[in-house]
Amino acid sequence: MDKIAVLIPCYNESRTIEKVVKDFKAALPEAVIYVYDNNSKDGTDEIARKAGAVVRYEYQQGKGNVIRRMFREIDAECYVMTDGDDTYPAEEAGKLCDAVLKRNADMVVGDRLSSSYFEENKRPFHNFGNSLVRKAINSMFKSDIRDIMTGYRAFSYQFAKSFPVLSKGFEIETEMSIHAIDKNMRVENVIIQYRDRPEGSVSKLNTYSDGFRVLMTIGKMYKNFKPMRFFSSIALLLAVIATLFFVPVLLEYFETGLVERFPTLIVCGFVYIAAIQSFFAGLMLSTMRQKDRQDFEMHLISIDNEYREKIKEV
Repeated sequence: MDKIAVLIPCYNESRTIEKVVKDFKAALPEAVIYVYDNNSKDGTDEIARKAGAVVRYEYQQGKGNVIRRMFREIDAECYVMTDGDDTYPAEEAGKLCDAVLKRNADMVVGDRLSSSYFEENKRPFHNFGNSLVRKAINSMFKSDIRDIMTGYRAFSYQFAKSFPVLSKGFEIETEMSIHAIDKNMRVENVIIQYRDRPEGSVSKLNTYSDGFRVLMTIGKMYKNFKPMRFFSSIALLLAVIATLFFVPVLLEYFETGLVERFPTLIVCGFVYIAAIQSFFAGLMLSTMRQKDRQDFEMHLISIDNEYREKIKEV
């Protein structure tokens, strides 16, 4: 088991990967640097290997697929995840590791948004999207993570081995954040400096398509992790709509003793039934979620026992 493992997912980062590997080797001499090449066509893997990194491969395209492979294959007391584009300073890595190794944090968020991100990043829609996602998640999940989309994080062994990676692409950071919040894991925010990509280095993140996928991921996870709130909101909306159409029919009945708009009355009845069904769906799924959380806590105990055994072997 490694003391510290630096994880660098890469796709066509030949311009910057050598500097990134050397910077992290200097900042964390006790760490093992892992570069996972994700079908690069520009020789990223060879450059990383010559710089001193352990190079491995993930052939399914997408950052989420790479992270899944990393967490499965590598055992470490502390994992540091960074990007291969030289936007995150290696000298900040020690602060992230200390939070995991000394303060028992499960996930440490490298917070760009509280420092230099908005000045360094030249893509205004990226800036807007980061702020929108942060506010949406913190509002819906009652949390205080200050940078949801950052690619600079540190994790405990327990987080890495208990995190079920479902996302395939850049929505992985959103999934990590919501998982940590939902499972009541200890999250720390550490302010870091950020620098924009050097000239000639191209971002793989598409502002619109990847941004849409991130928002869809938030919606899906809110439904899955907060089913009572989600389905109760639908039930309330349906009940309000049905009431708005039903009240005129009811008032007309009191005035004339007749129901002139019988089809409207029937539709209102079905909408009320749908609202009741939605409420009880949320209630049942909420009960199932509670059982899932209990099972997860028991799973964490087994992971923790496994971790202690591996530490003894070292």
